[in-house]
Amino acid sequence: MAQIFDRSSNALARMSLVLTGLIVIALGVTLDQLQRSPWVTRQGQRADQPVPFSHKHHVQGLGLQCQYCHTTVEKSSYAGIPPTKTCMNCHAQIWTNARLLEPVRQSWATGKSINWTRVHDLPDFAYFNHEIHVNKGMGCSTCHGRVDQMPLMYAQNTLQMEWCLDCHRNPGKNIRPTSQIYNMAWEKPSSDRPVWCSVKDGAANLPTAQSVDCTTKDPSESGPQVALLQTSAEKGMAGDVASAVPVPASYQKFESQDQLGKFLVHQYKIRTVRDLTSCEVCHR
Repeated sequence: MAQIFDRSSNALARMSLVLTGLIVIALGVTLDQLQRSPWVTRQGQRADQPVPFSHKHHVQGLGLQCQYCHTTVEKSSYAGIPPTKTCMNCHAQIWTNARLLEPVRQSWATGKSINWTRVHDLPDFAYFNHEIHVNKGMGCSTCHGRVDQMPLMYAQNTLQMEWCLDCHRNPGKNIRPTSQIYNMAWEKPSSDRPVWCSVKDGAANLPTAQSVDCTTKDPSESGPQVALLQTSAEKGMAGDVASAVPVPASYQKFESQDQLGKFLVHQYKIRTVRDLTSCEVCHR
């Protein structure tokens, strides 16, 4: 009986298997890179907005604080988008006829909200709480970038799960004193820019955000530091009167983000990855 396949078919079969494997690997790598690309994450892209609002002008130029517009950032799971009334607090008096602000005036006249396009938009299954991050030492610029230098808002980071996990595995590399949360120009401590921190007396009874005092100025140069310790109240005819006793404050010097991060992680009682045993912490 004549042979159906030539002997070279064996080599062709082996080559086809190798090529199929290479194609599958290349396709997997391509899809992985595509999933991380700005085309999917919208990282660095400036979305079209009804009004070209400039954070650079309002934050850096006029000096507005983040909380003026994002009023719930410290006490809610979401930062909040300001209502039209917040805009009109100023623009009822300045730039009253500017064409760029016509949508704002229309919204104020009709009572219909402006349809802003969300720049930082997480999937519906992901739960992110602004309150806990802000009160545990995560600055605005850590996630949102230098907003004060953005004429038009864009997402500086991918906001993907691997980006979140990278921080949660080692939060100390990004954490800062809560007094510097809204400081966009905050720089990590170094030998040239040390940071001094002191734990408040009675810190165990205080919220973690208020348990530590930090400064970028050498406390020894401004004289002895004094903390006021509230003693037990003495009740008299006039009611409860608490006396304050001066107690010297002890400051630690930090010359690296690693040192400062470990200190603040402990003082702010930040849970590590091992402590986060429930998936429902992030996924709802």
